[in-house]
Amino acid sequence: MDLQLSGKIAVVTGASKGIGLACVEALAWEGVQVVGISRDPGNLAAAQKVLAEKGLGFDVEAVDLTDPEASAEVFSRIGIPDILINCAGAARRTPVAELDSKALHAAMEAKYFTYMHATEAVVRGMAERGTGAIVNIVGQGGRAANPLHIGGGAANAALMLASVGYAKAYADRGVRVNVINPGMTRTGRVDEGLEAAVRSTGRPKEELLAEMVADIPLGRAAEPSEVADLAVFLASPRASYITGAVIPMDGGVASVI
Repeated sequence: MDLQLSGKIAVVTGASKGIGLACVEALAWEGVQVVGISRDPGNLAAAQKVLAEKGLGFDVEAVDLTDPEASAEVFSRIGIPDILINCAGAARRTPVAELDSKALHAAMEAKYFTYMHATEAVVRGMAERGTGAIVNIVGQGGRAANPLHIGGGAANAALMLASVGYAKAYADRGVRVNVINPGMTRTGRVDEGLEAAVRSTGRPKEELLAEMVADIPLGRAAEPSEVADLAVFLASPRASYITGAVIPMDGGVASVI
């Protein structure tokens, strides 16, 4: 299927690793000019090297998207892209016994406001132009409460509501906003979650990991590239009638209507 993306311009936040880097690669294969944003210039350089070995390239901007002024500045340099895929920021999993107001604020800064600052920087320009697609990668912690992920789960829930709100607000001006809810995906976030679970339960990491996989009907975690494939489709003209959708991608775990 031709996704009709060749020559488009995309910004991917959280682009230096994991799902974000997978989205950069998938877009680049489609002929999209990609700008990848991450806080760490070293990680961005490493990501560029990884893709260069595959014959792909992308531009980079090192910026902390928790800073609204820095976020606005970087997008003023980039301009209004055709596509924005938000992957930046990850709220740290915290056992409830360690959870305090500081951790809750940090979770919202790390996850919710990184997405909102990037979205705010482009959505009105997309609407003025009459076209644009935003895809937010939002963990399933916003759908089901987890005592290890109260702060991050609250940020995820807020992101889902805000995303659907933006979708409804700008649908008549050509801007589509959709959400992907990945379940367990093979990134460094899995190890972080396991470490929090070990601290909370005292059980071995290997035992906890086996339980997590056993709960997935498909019998495995997702690959970042699988999430990226859906993100790129949603960003493409082939998904022109999809907006305000929150799509679970968890291997059948939720099994809800």
